[in-house]
Amino acid sequence: MSYQSAWQAMQDFVTHRQKDDLSEIWLVEHPAVFTQGQAGKAEHILNPGDIPIVQSDRGGQVTYHGPGQAVVYILINLKEADIGIRTLVQTIEEAVIRLLANHEITGERREGAPGIYVNEAKIASIGLRVKKFNTYHGVSINTDMDLEPFSRINPCGYEGLAVTDLNKEGSHASVASVQTEFASELAELLGYTIIS
Repeated sequence: MSYQSAWQAMQDFVTHRQKDDLSEIWLVEHPAVFTQGQAGKAEHILNPGDIPIVQSDRGGQVTYHGPGQAVVYILINLKEADIGIRTLVQTIEEAVIRLLANHEITGERREGAPGIYVNEAKIASIGLRVKKFNTYHGVSINTDMDLEPFSRINPCGYEGLAVTDLNKEGSHASVASVQTEFASELAELLGYTIIS
């Protein structure tokens, strides 16, 4: 699914969401695209080549999405969940840490830089948007992908930031299994039940 199609669908979901609508988690994988968040600066896009750039309304700086990356969009109502955005970000990070631990990989937070790192290399990026207490966008977990496009940007606005994926760290998990595991961990942490 293209990034633009997913983004439009998320905006439509949030715009038309009714009070009693259930929260949703969307599991997607995008073709190659650089997305520039609201805090993004043009100088962090070094050499995009033939990869398109999309200016997004999510938080954060520039990142790359592509085949082999597990993208999970989190569409919840913060009031309904009774949490703030900072707590949600920490909960997403904890779900990624638990997912990685299931694969015998140690993930860590970095103060002031949302996302999860393995030996100083970023493995998961978080970018959210909140509109009338409804969240959209979410997390991308590098699973088994070509990491070269990250060298064409300053990932998340950090020059020379190393990136990694589960495969490079010794796991042979698929994108689908990573998405399912993450969704399960997040639902448990939020006290939600997954309904297919």
